[in-house]
Amino acid sequence: MFPHKRGRHCPGVSSLQQAPPHKSDEGMNDIIFVSLEPWDEIWRRNQFLCAGLARRYPGIKILFIGPSRDVSFHLRTGRLAELRGPSSWLVPEIPSIQVIRPLKLAPTSLAAGQYFNEAMARFHIRRAAVAMGMEKPLLWLNPHSALHLVGRIPACGVIYDITDDWTQLKQTARAANLVIAQDAELCRRADAVIVCSERLYALKRDLAQNLHLIPNGVDAEHYREVLDGQGLLPVEARTWAKPVIGYTGTIHPERVDVNLVELLARRYPHATIALVGPDLLETDEREQLTRCGNVRMSGPVPYKDVPAYMRAFDVCMTPHLRTPFTESLNPIKLWEYLAGGKPIVSTDVAGFRDYPGLVHLATDAESFCAAIDAALVEPPSRQEARRQEAQRHSWDRRLDALEGVIRTCCGDKRASTGFAVGVRATQPA
Repeated sequence: MFPHKRGRHCPGVSSLQQAPPHKSDEGMNDIIFVSLEPWDEIWRRNQFLCAGLARRYPGIKILFIGPSRDVSFHLRTGRLAELRGPSSWLVPEIPSIQVIRPLKLAPTSLAAGQYFNEAMARFHIRRAAVAMGMEKPLLWLNPHSALHLVGRIPACGVIYDITDDWTQLKQTARAANLVIAQDAELCRRADAVIVCSERLYALKRDLAQNLHLIPNGVDAEHYREVLDGQGLLPVEARTWAKPVIGYTGTIHPERVDVNLVELLARRYPHATIALVGPDLLETDEREQLTRCGNVRMSGPVPYKDVPAYMRAFDVCMTPHLRTPFTESLNPIKLWEYLAGGKPIVSTDVAGFRDYPGLVHLATDAESFCAAIDAALVEPPSRQEARRQEAQRHSWDRRLDALEGVIRTCCGDKRASTGFAVGVRATQPA
């Protein structure tokens, strides 16, 4: 409930205790992790990676930088209530992770406003790092717009972690050119570049000297309850008419084929088309689905509750558009659907097409409906095969690969200056 990435709630002690035994902190640096997405009940790749590293190395400190509190935007839109809430907090049950949300005061339409906002962000990050007592942290960047931090935040090394091809989003030509320029420069300057899909690897191969492909993963045990036949369904799911054809993830118009979802709703009028996740559709698109009468949209669902919703599904579906943007993805829902074991139907998109024996693939609307029909009568023989495949793609295995990348960035390097030296705590720098 992946802008856009699929979301997940904090797994909490019961799930995170499945992590490997604590390792020595020797050789593992503190981390400043600049994220495209917030740290909230809806978990994404970034939270899984940070939580996993914190559990493995309890002596390190992680400063997680969420999206800025955009004062200018909320003033213009009259949504000041969204500025409420803490600007800094420790993650429950993982106190070595501190989250901050820097202030963003000026409009970014002017160069001066952008410059001021970047200076404010650096000030907040430096001040938080000093307060945490960080030493030689690794700078881990998600957004291409974080380029301004490189060389201005003391760090032992820089990782640029790319999860989507943001150049393919619908945006103005000016914005697209800026994304392309920032992305290329970060690929050039980062000590290591990580991508999550084959498509991204191909796109960045000529830009980055130290490039690594590390896909998303799954906690397969978390989804074992999907087929266990125990436990109550979520309240709203108890009234869903059968069969339930369900989707988990962000309902984003640049990913989800709204016309295909409408066609499914019309083709299966006595079924429930369940869309479980944050709704980012435009008003007209939402109304298009609401008029069908059998489309149910849950809104954001905490990670801990997602398996219960999947238990209500008869088929797990991925009605994604086929675009250059979706081709750059490695959908977390692929691994989670596999871990759940239930029949899967997907358009022929990246990730899902790699498992034709475990996924019913479709190339158009008619073949998608035919795949749904086949999935509804599928024998249970594929269930265990799906679960076994999911276990091969655990977050623990992804962390094993990431550790090697981190050590190549910081193993023999030292930050040029420490945070305690030359940092002014009274004004932006």
